Amino acid sequence: MIYVTGDMHGDVERLYDREFRQLKKGDVLLVCGDFGYIFDGGKTEKKVIDFFATRKFVTAFVDGTHDNLERISRCRTTVWKGGMVHRIKGNLLHLMRGQIFEIDGSRIFAFGGGESVDKDMRVDYGNWWREEEPTPQEMADGAQRLDEVNCRVDYIITYEPPSLVKSAMLLRRGDADQVNKLNGYFEEIGRACSFKHWYFGCLHEDRVITERYTCVFKKVLPLVETRAPQPSKDTLFSTE
Repeated sequence: MIYVTGDMHGDVERLYDREFRQLKKGDVLLVCGDFGYIFDGGKTEKKVIDFFATRKFVTAFVDGTHDNLERISRCRTTVWKGGMVHRIKGNLLHLMRGQIFEIDGSRIFAFGGGESVDKDMRVDYGNWWREEEPTPQEMADGAQRLDEVNCRVDYIITYEPPSLVKSAMLLRRGDADQVNKLNGYFEEIGRACSFKHWYFGCLHEDRVITERYTCVFKKVLPLVETRAPQPSKDTLFSTE
């Protein structure tokens, strides 16, 4: 089965959660950004990476704003389930941006990245990476791949949500609106694509937002089975 969870932030205690320990051989766990166990290269980190690498299930994550992208990018690039990944080690994978994966009969579009609201402070401590913000080329490539499948996927896995979803969640909290260009890009994807469900993690809640959008954090959820709407006639990568 395919499962999804949210930001893990390198928290070793998460590995002892009952839901996590129930994952079995053949399962795939998708993490919606801020995996966080690949950060400073310390001894504990290496042990945790070995732990994930030797599990009978696969852990595959999109990057968020608290992942060491310099270290991740040095890992071997290969193809997994039809899309490009960085193979960190064994059964631990980083899903590269804008890739489409065919997992257990489901077509999954994955796109990591975000924008740290505290990046000015983090630069001083050397724990911020400019690469966290997707480039225009990465966005264009992701849109092109969606066009190649007629903008029809089953699931979308990201760190950030579309702009309207993010604004609504922040408004409900009473927080200032903090949408960025990536949120706008995802808003366009949400309007143009046919998909069953979209999962994202950056807002640190376990909450179903609408029938098609879920924010995940600590829960480990099986991908929902819902009826996909009719596809849009528009394309994301128009040449007109």
